Amino acid sequence: MMRLRIQRATWPRNALILADTPRPYCPDCDGVGGTEHHYGDHETGEYAGTDWEPCHCSTNWRILLLPMPHLPRWPRRRTNHRDPWGPDSHSDEPPF
Repeated sequence: MMRLRIQRATWPRNALILADTPRPYCPDCDGVGGTEHHYGDHETGEYAGTDWEPCHCSTNWRILLLPMPHLPRWPRRRTNHRDPWGPDSHSDEPPF
């Protein structure tokens, strides 16, 4: 049985996706969805990477629901740097 949830994906573009969730009380993966296997280089014994073995309780099933728009990195700046709601010069009336 599939346990669906809505997730936010950030690669390759911001989007909302519908994804499968692993069983939270799975005895094989403890609800993570798979098992990591670290391995090292045979010659030096240094860490070389990690393999991911998916568990039988979840799948890599995903569907794109809604692509989200790109937000600008910086807000647009006005050429006139004065307050648009304030008076033209300094005022001593509240709010200060």
